Amino acid sequence: MAGLTRRKVLLGAAGVTAVAAGGIWFKLRRKFVPIGFELDEDQLASARAFLIKYPAIDTHAHPGRTFVRGAKGLSGKLKLYKAMGTFEKRTVSEMKAGGVGAASFSTVSDFCVLGVGDTGLSAVREFDAGEAHANYKRQIANMKALETRGLVKFVNSEAALNAANKAGQTAAILSAEGSDFLEGSAARVAEARADGMQYMTIVHYRHNEAGDMMTANPVHNGLTAQGAAIVKAMNANNMLIDVAHASEATAFGVLKASSAPVMCSHTHILGPNVPDVPRFISLDLAKAITQNGGIIGAWPAGLGINDLNGYIDRIMQLIDAVGIDHVAMGTDMDANYKPVMETYTKMPWLVGGLRKRGLSDAELVKFTRANFLRVWGAA
Repeated sequence: MAGLTRRKVLLGAAGVTAVAAGGIWFKLRRKFVPIGFELDEDQLASARAFLIKYPAIDTHAHPGRTFVRGAKGLSGKLKLYKAMGTFEKRTVSEMKAGGVGAASFSTVSDFCVLGVGDTGLSAVREFDAGEAHANYKRQIANMKALETRGLVKFVNSEAALNAANKAGQTAAILSAEGSDFLEGSAARVAEARADGMQYMTIVHYRHNEAGDMMTANPVHNGLTAQGAAIVKAMNANNMLIDVAHASEATAFGVLKASSAPVMCSHTHILGPNVPDVPRFISLDLAKAITQNGGIIGAWPAGLGINDLNGYIDRIMQLIDAVGIDHVAMGTDMDANYKPVMETYTKMPWLVGGLRKRGLSDAELVKFTRANFLRVWGAA
């Protein structure tokens, strides 16, 4: 759940069809985003054949927005977001149609305390006693209900993912956006792992006990001692660490504390011809993540780009900056800000477009799945 945090939120009168809520963008009717390039039927058919052989994996997503179901204590504008409902069946169907075999199904740890101000999404109140953990348990139960309904198969390894896909099932990788539910306790990491959690961002849109978020002035000036203990507990419990949304100082602290590679699941790199967006990371941080074996998830947020071709530009920029072995796909599907890849059915177009830019099939396999599987396995 991510987006532009310096955009002022505007809510119109009755009948409004769109709301930009700092890190969320939603419409009563999903707007088609232009492709921006041409593919013929043979090129599309070839891309679909590629995805049948190598189903894509999305490193960060909220398919169908399960995290909103049953949420309590929301601020006014996020009440409206919750009222839009969930649609997991539709998104899973689109995953199958687009050749996406697996995705992160991410909880949002701080959702119930977020609000929208002039600077975007941030916490507008403190958690009530026990609320953070109860919110986590509600979201986990809702996630697991998706498997009970037969929509997805939650997996905890590459072998299980491949087996699910071979059986015609959509694989779901349980993750958490924000460690707030730990309440600073490294001991709770084992509980999350027992629940099936595979990876977690340290922070989201709230400074918490572990460290600072990247979209507000810091309060800890980096990873805290509790945060370092959480990182070590995640290493010990074989959980992949995600530094998306963390301040640079917090992210560098994670890299220092972690004994395993980490990822930044959905972002882009600041630089020439790239807007100065507080959700983008420095080249120095990107290189530090990847030099330790980690990956960067290419993020299709509509920040300086307005079509799928723009997303391909971003992917190629990342590849040029850190190398093909360190770039993956992190769409933030169904909770992204003005996404230029708004549906998984565009995955064949993405593959075809990357081929037109010169990527070989071996390189495409790395981007669409192998890089993530390597880092997940290393954790």
